[in-house]
Amino acid sequence: MSVQEQFQQLQSHLDSQIVGQGHLTQRLLMALLANGHLLVEGAPGLAKTKAVKTLAEHIEGDFHRIQFTPDLLPADITGSDIYRPQDGSFQFQKGPLFHNLLLADEVNRAPAKVQSALLEAMAEHQVSVGSTTYALPDLFMVMATQNPIEQEGTYPLPEAQMDRFLLHVLVSYPSAESERQILQLSRQEASGQSAAPGVKVPQSAIFEARRQALAVHMAEPVEEYLVQLILASRDPSPYSEELAQWLDYGGSPRATIALDRCARVQAWLAGRDFVTPDDIRAVINDVLRHRLILSFEAEASGVTPDQVVDDLTRRVPSA
Repeated sequence: MSVQEQFQQLQSHLDSQIVGQGHLTQRLLMALLANGHLLVEGAPGLAKTKAVKTLAEHIEGDFHRIQFTPDLLPADITGSDIYRPQDGSFQFQKGPLFHNLLLADEVNRAPAKVQSALLEAMAEHQVSVGSTTYALPDLFMVMATQNPIEQEGTYPLPEAQMDRFLLHVLVSYPSAESERQILQLSRQEASGQSAAPGVKVPQSAIFEARRQALAVHMAEPVEEYLVQLILASRDPSPYSEELAQWLDYGGSPRATIALDRCARVQAWLAGRDFVTPDDIRAVINDVLRHRLILSFEAEASGVTPDQVVDDLTRRVPSA
């Protein structure tokens, strides 16, 4: 079985267990293959936690979940030096960050120092404790969740930390048909009927899939289209004066890299060896949603980042 077939089987299995959230399961695989991190926002009970736990069960690697709370300390996630009275020495005890897949549940409930420690791990793949720096595993991905309903007692993530997330995915309620399937699946689990085991993807296959996905061909006109979209997010005035009034800041160069990687992974997951403008349009909302800073006028008018991105993709000519 080829690496591509393994991931297609993995996605099919995830879709059978996380019913009605195909967009979320695909974005989980996309973040894994693009070597990035995922910020998921949605109401409680929409299988955000179950999605990443199910993914962890079907890849070679360990999983840990952290419930972020206002009293959390940096050492609670990084680990700390433990005193050994038998020989008077200190030994470093690794924290939850030293797992392959990390679920940061309600990440915006943690204070700034904890978010800073998480930011270093996400950006540098390392943890600093005292004067010592410890490397994280080669396979390391953070999926953080936010609850958009309850904002009391939360610490909004700063723009610099938001920019570290490869994708920002919005999870909505499932359809009526999906709701019925969820009920059936829940009854099966309650009666002890376990699902088919599914494929178990080794880490070597994940690294090979990353290599293949990032080697997908992108023609020069498609690459130019990608760059023009990012440039338009910074200065949309050549396309629309109204858009220019809505935007204070556009996508950073990190957004360009993220859009490039995600478009290639999108094409690879679809079984193609080349990127099309449709691949870019398919992922651009999740790539730019959290990177655009809207003006006061836009927020006062109820304009959302998704509306801005949609307008950009309509106005910027494709390759």
